[in-house]
Amino acid sequence: MTSSTQLPLSADEQEVIADLQRRSFFGISGALLAGGLLSGLPTGEANALTKALPNTEDGAQRGGTLEALVHPEPPTLAFFINTATPTRLVASKIFDGLLDYGPDLQPRGQLAERWQVAADGLSVTLNLRKNVFWHDGKPFTSEDVKFSAEQVWRKYAPTARRVFQNLTQVDTPDAHTVVLRLSKPTPVILNALDVVAAPVLPRHLYEGTDIPNNPHNNKPVGTGPFVFKEWSRGSHIALERFDKYWAPGLPYLDRLTFKVIPDVAGRATALETGAVHYGERNPVTFADADRLAKSNKLVVSTDGYNGFAATLWLIPNLRDPILGKLAVRQALVHAINRDALVRTVWGGYAAAATGPVSSQLKTFYTADTQQYPFDRKKAEALLEEAGYPKKADGWRFDLTHAFIPYGDDYRRTGEFVRQAFRAVGVNVDLKSQDLASWTKDVFADYKFQLVSSWGVNWQDPQLGLEQHYWSKAESKGTPWQNASGYASPEMDRLLEAAQVEPDIAKRAQIYQDVQRLVQKDLPLLHLFEFRWFGVWDKRLRNVTDTFNHSQSNFARVWFDAKA
Repeated sequence: MTSSTQLPLSADEQEVIADLQRRSFFGISGALLAGGLLSGLPTGEANALTKALPNTEDGAQRGGTLEALVHPEPPTLAFFINTATPTRLVASKIFDGLLDYGPDLQPRGQLAERWQVAADGLSVTLNLRKNVFWHDGKPFTSEDVKFSAEQVWRKYAPTARRVFQNLTQVDTPDAHTVVLRLSKPTPVILNALDVVAAPVLPRHLYEGTDIPNNPHNNKPVGTGPFVFKEWSRGSHIALERFDKYWAPGLPYLDRLTFKVIPDVAGRATALETGAVHYGERNPVTFADADRLAKSNKLVVSTDGYNGFAATLWLIPNLRDPILGKLAVRQALVHAINRDALVRTVWGGYAAAATGPVSSQLKTFYTADTQQYPFDRKKAEALLEEAGYPKKADGWRFDLTHAFIPYGDDYRRTGEFVRQAFRAVGVNVDLKSQDLASWTKDVFADYKFQLVSSWGVNWQDPQLGLEQHYWSKAESKGTPWQNASGYASPEMDRLLEAAQVEPDIAKRAQIYQDVQRLVQKDLPLLHLFEFRWFGVWDKRLRNVTDTFNHSQSNFARVWFDAKA
């Protein structure tokens, strides 16, 4: 069976869906949480409503080298430990996941061609593809999944450690069947079997090794459509077509090269001149995006990010004696004119956030949360209340703000925030670092006061939200895991209830309560929601056939010479 996608439904199929919606069983909640119906259905019922997508398409043209941007340069390709977007952008072409997800957020088979959740929610059966090979020629089997689940998911992978906390046993009745056995229902699982959330590594290269320091981490051997060839630091990462890829005829491209171009103007020039064909996740300034959109050679589009609803926030170190005070955090939010930030720095490609869940994730979102409108007088009053009057030099206290080093927009956001805080008497030192140093300071050493960062909700808040607010998610040295040090018994209770709640309405209500508590406690200061855009050559096809530009495997991307 080849990978499948959802086709338009007939009247009969719509009636089947209506009937299934009236029934209550575990699998259906996982589907609704993903924003699409089919993602959680037991295999037989799901397959009745989907059809196979051919490996290749009529008119697709083989060959060519796609030159793509990666910014900033990945700190590592160990995507099972560091899930930074530049890392996942590259690794997702080298590795496949058990499942992938389409623009409709419904699952599509990659390494698993069929999947089934037991009626009681206590087991998930994965039927793996046959004739799948690792890039070194070794066959891919259920033992690779078992090893990854036991030694990687539960020990290193940030998302899987949380999602599979109730995993008690992994059975492999044969070389192409895996049964995940759970102590409690875990509705989110079918939304968390992608390449990054549940990474599958080659057992024969990792078993018995120091996994975080395995030499294959930065010379990866995967099962995906492209083979790693070289990484020239500061220049490029080169991949080549895998001729034994499990989908006959794919990938279409011969080569894929990720170019490292730190300068945003240089990235715009590379796209405009054709030196680069593809850039994802806001690769150029907004002014350049508007200009390039008028080109007859380029596409500028926000398509392809349906499952990548993200917000930018400030992370306060709650261990810090100043930022540990709620009144100070409330004051800092009041001091920022978020509408002006969106308009002047982000060119309108954003929207002021009301809390931790993006309004694009409609199943879970609520605007009924405590808000902190721009009000400098209120901010100053709160700072006075917190015990920080202005001193003789006009400043209340000093604060270091390290912006995430993902490019000029983030630096400019840092400058905007610095000016906002200075206007209420907080003297801010803006700190610029490379990504590796920034990551170490924030997530390994907790050596920071305030940083900017951002994160994605994914298809379900448990995947992208829980890691920042659950006290048990704190993991010193693991990027993007509760760096603030927030610990709230009430928040833990809510998040742990959501982990096992199969009823969609009840689960949505829990996450609405989570949003309200976040806005009350302010462990993170949410500023705005992103509206991502990509820029690519008009000759490229199938660029947006994904839930997330940043981890599409590009197996079906091709150049149309007739365009």
